[in-house]
Amino acid sequence: MRKIGIFGGSFNPIHVGHAIIASYVMEHAGLDQLWLMVSPQNPLKQDLAMAPEVDRLRMTELVTRRLDGVETSAFEMSLPRPSYTIDTLRALQEKFPDGEFYLLIGADNWALFERWRAHDEILRDFHLIVYPRRGFDIKVPEELAERVTMVDAPLIEVSSTGIREALAQGRDVSFYVPDDVLRYIKKNNLYTPA
Repeated sequence: MRKIGIFGGSFNPIHVGHAIIASYVMEHAGLDQLWLMVSPQNPLKQDLAMAPEVDRLRMTELVTRRLDGVETSAFEMSLPRPSYTIDTLRALQEKFPDGEFYLLIGADNWALFERWRAHDEILRDFHLIVYPRRGFDIKVPEELAERVTMVDAPLIEVSSTGIREALAQGRDVSFYVPDDVLRYIKKNNLYTPA
């Protein structure tokens, strides 16, 4: 069985924090592969600052092509919407029966995990890898220790929201996103006022 990590997000845009976490997890979590799964735009949350799906995929590909064992995935975009995490994991399990899937989430999501749809099924049938987020202590009950792994990834205080706001104000974000992603953003006039 291939151990495949799923790191989902809008990646709007992908930034150095995402890349650092992905790289760290590949080095330290014992995965064979890590898929950065670009989430579709939620029809209930029409965010005017959301770049088109194709652009978010392209920017993510610019990062993953430089990380060993890390790939960009558009898999969730082919699923009925809204797609809940449990639906995505079940669909992955069906399409890739040779895969053992590990869901990568931040400690902020772990703190709210009991509110996720079918969280008990996710914990029963899949594995979780939890990375730290400032302000959230990661506590894993002993009975879940075989299903939930904590990784001591670096704390990165960079957010896609902050990057979009900075770009909209014409500020420099060159140390927050990889150079080729920034070139792509500028070339395609993403996140700038109309």
